[in-house]
Amino acid sequence: MGYIKVEVFIPEVSVSDFIKEINNLGVLKEDNYDYCFSETKVFGNFRPLDGANPTIGEVNKREIVNESKLEFRISEKDLNRVHRCILENHPYEVPVINYIKLLEV
Repeated sequence: MGYIKVEVFIPEVSVSDFIKEINNLGVLKEDNYDYCFSETKVFGNFRPLDGANPTIGEVNKREIVNESKLEFRISEKDLNRVHRCILENHPYEVPVINYIKLLEV
């Protein structure tokens, strides 16, 4: 079975509700533990352009937001479910999500 590392950048204020929804999928479980993820504080930078509908900020104004980079490992078979859950629960119009295939040794 292959694994994928997921990285998601999200406003700090949204982490608790967001990660609860991901955990409810059962994908953050490692043996007898759940909520297995890491969180790194970062500053998100972006400028919504014409046509954007930003959750935070204003069109044509650069924003700097206190964000968290969430990292966790999932099974490849769970990728579609996790992706749908992220899109349904992330507050941003266009969330930054990285999926990184992990090597098997």
